[in-house]
Amino acid sequence: MAATPQDQKHPQETSDRQAVNHLLREPPTPQSWLELARLRIRYQNFPGARDIQRDLDLLLQQWQLTEEELFEKTRQLYAKGQGYQPRSQGEELQDWS
Repeated sequence: MAATPQDQKHPQETSDRQAVNHLLREPPTPQSWLELARLRIRYQNFPGARDIQRDLDLLLQQWQLTEEELFEKTRQLYAKGQGYQPRSQGEELQDWS
């Protein structure tokens, strides 16, 4: 996915790149499924950040999950009260923008 002149830079792209790099280095865990799902939603249909979108696809492939399987796993975690938690104290509780 090459950048096009219309591509935009997402305001969270720098911190999201760090999160994606972390996910690429670690084995999948329930917390990493939540992080991947959050990022998939954030970048869904976003006109830019092609490298992040490509790496999110790569993670699904490496973890042998479809997007629907990922979302099902995360729905189950939320149903158990184990939903997304901020990475640090300074991060907002729900950062879906």
